Amino acid sequence: MEILETPFVKRFISFCLEGYQRGWHERNGGNFSYRMNDEEVAMVKDKLVYNEDWKEIGTEVPTLAEEYFLVKCTGAYMMNMGSDPKHCLGIIQVDKTGTKYRILFGMEDGRRPTSELPAHLMNLAVVKERTNGKYRVVYHCHPATIIALTFVLPLDAKTWSHYFWEMMTECPIIFPAGIGVVPWMVPGQKEIAVATSELMKKYDVAIWAHHGIFVTGEDFDSTWGLIDCVEKSAQILVKVLAMGGIKQTITNDNFRELEKPFGIKINPEFLD
Repeated sequence: MEILETPFVKRFISFCLEGYQRGWHERNGGNFSYRMNDEEVAMVKDKLVYNEDWKEIGTEVPTLAEEYFLVKCTGAYMMNMGSDPKHCLGIIQVDKTGTKYRILFGMEDGRRPTSELPAHLMNLAVVKERTNGKYRVVYHCHPATIIALTFVLPLDAKTWSHYFWEMMTECPIIFPAGIGVVPWMVPGQKEIAVATSELMKKYDVAIWAHHGIFVTGEDFDSTWGLIDCVEKSAQILVKVLAMGGIKQTITNDNFRELEKPFGIKINPEFLD
């Protein structure tokens, strides 16, 4: 099977195109990485080229040593992912030390992985450990409503988590740990990667102030469902605030009532 015809690559491409159609990827904004499983590696291994030089990641991820990743290219436009995938995505492998990577497929004409590669790999390492290997996806995008709220809401986890839980009953069920918040930082640097990875030890969602959102999940569908839910909650919150603010809401006791039937544990730090 050709690499671009494999189910996981086709799903990766459709995910990117859907994000573009939602308006979350202006110009070349946003990025996306996927840690491949053994079956997917076996599916494409004989099609990969192993003669590229190793390059520095810019951080250390020893728990991802020798693993394979499907990633978006830096500078690539999400809108071109379907029509020109070999210039927009690629497969990379991390070396034995967890400090270098090499390109095995795609990224033609000198393209390189996303500029946020250190953040992506650090966070994939964190969630791999937190979930015993279940989580494989990290996704960063720029939803306008979420970014707008970073100019209005206090930049703390409790405020964001509680507001977003209130906006839809499904929210505390989907992200019961809450939402982390990273203050504004220069993108593409190790500092924002470290700050985000600290939050990913507890949360599946991190807000990047005045920039966008960073989410992680077990697979493509659950990750898409998470970001979709968070952005919809943001849209509802903006409408509620524009209509004069909250007059009645889901109470803290109501949140606790969700725990038993849905088998979740609402983060008590964000309940009064």
